[in-house]
Amino acid sequence: MTDHDPGGDPPDTILEMRAITKTFPGVTALSEVSLAVRRGEIHAICGENGAGKSTLMKVLSGVHPAGTYDGEVVLDGRPARFTGIRDSEADGVVIIHQELALVPHLSIAENVFLGNERRGRLGLVDWRRTHAEAARLLREVGLTENPATPVGRLGVGKQQLVEIVKAMTKDVRLLILDEPTAALNDTDSAHLLELIRRFRDDGITSIIISHKLDEIVSIADRTTVIRDGRTVETFTVADEPAPRNRIIRGMVGRDLTSFYPDRVSSPGEELLRITDWTVWHPTQDRKVVDAASLSVRAGEVVGIAGLMGAGRTELAMSVFGRSWGREVSGTLEVGGREVRARSVPEAIEAGLAYVTEDRKHFGLNLIDDIRRNVSGAGLPRLSRRGWVDGDAELRVAETYRRDLGIRAASTSVGVGTLSGGNQQKVVLAKWLFTEPDVLILDEPTRGIDVGARYEIYVIINRLVEAGKAVLVISSELPELLGICDRVYTLSAGRITGEVPVAEATQEGLMTLMTQEAESSA
Repeated sequence: MTDHDPGGDPPDTILEMRAITKTFPGVTALSEVSLAVRRGEIHAICGENGAGKSTLMKVLSGVHPAGTYDGEVVLDGRPARFTGIRDSEADGVVIIHQELALVPHLSIAENVFLGNERRGRLGLVDWRRTHAEAARLLREVGLTENPATPVGRLGVGKQQLVEIVKAMTKDVRLLILDEPTAALNDTDSAHLLELIRRFRDDGITSIIISHKLDEIVSIADRTTVIRDGRTVETFTVADEPAPRNRIIRGMVGRDLTSFYPDRVSSPGEELLRITDWTVWHPTQDRKVVDAASLSVRAGEVVGIAGLMGAGRTELAMSVFGRSWGREVSGTLEVGGREVRARSVPEAIEAGLAYVTEDRKHFGLNLIDDIRRNVSGAGLPRLSRRGWVDGDAELRVAETYRRDLGIRAASTSVGVGTLSGGNQQKVVLAKWLFTEPDVLILDEPTRGIDVGARYEIYVIINRLVEAGKAVLVISSELPELLGICDRVYTLSAGRITGEVPVAEATQEGLMTLMTQEAESSA
């Protein structure tokens, strides 16, 4: 715990982390990292996946307790030796992880005060007080939901705000947010960032980790860049004429002259055609995809743009072996022939592959190694009389590890230990091994850094150069404009436009993305 001095003025620096070194078996995650955070500022930490950002914050919050690392943590001018989350929270240091720690079947109020219950007589929970305090705190962050509502009924943006409310109940002085907007749409992200600014005005210090550099530039007072487990530099954002470029240079060790690699487009024959595709919600009486039609040619990257809830992922999953929805109708053609693809194996057999937006839950087996994850979708290609050829499996995995630049000592490394960018490459390898004609990529760069993003874009270019057809779903319009040949817009389940990238603008796409919603309002 931190020793508090009851007298005197608090120092301008609320936090110092001095020469922090943290090692795991065979790996040095942090090497003499130093960091100073001023009281009442928003301090950003930037770095590539695997640079050590989250490890540093786990040291600060006690997830990695004192004694398991070298160096010193100083809070309010006094050494802090946290042995767990309860110690750090007792001193007002609260961390909100990228993976939300909410119990979906409990109410908002129960989640807000979980482990910190408001008790009355005889030690029993005072539910009247619990709901009243929860309602007051919810109003402060702009939520109007009944505190008795199960948190699982909320969207991701509102769940993130519930996590903020949980922090507010713990008398937070130093709030750590790890990728707080990674899964949020633009509106929810803007609301959350404005809330963090308001906390700053109220005297709360925030540390934010994010790969969205435009957000960092807009919100951070100062930024610390970490590369390969070491501190590169800390600078004041307002003093830098091109802060985004400086962050990137520090993160990757070089200038990126372009965020998107050059590619010459030369589309060939049509490989994918979807006609009048309609999908109903699996449990509700409503259409989620309504008579959607689109096509993708060989050697072409085609994007799908739409707001959250427009039906983008539902369209992709229903095409990929009816893995979402009910009463799916319409025509699916691959390579000029109609295919049924009523299951995932049938979709793979037809030449389709789908890289999910949620790699941790649906794309990978995190407790298994790279080798078995790469071979998972294409085991029939390695089987002889029902037995998997282990040597062939190893050769395949090693080939993709080398060709895709997966940073790991060997294919026996556990996928759960890899950075987000390298995990995404393993997912790509898994589906490339099935040798698809059409590859559907759903949010392919979500939660990965700028350097790894560029590498993913290079892989996409290699695929289309080899004659594959690539369909990309992304929430980031600049990304679609940077890598695609054409973009379809989707609103309320309907295709509302098809625009060549040469003629497209973010404003024009947004108009089409909201067209159906406006006409039906």
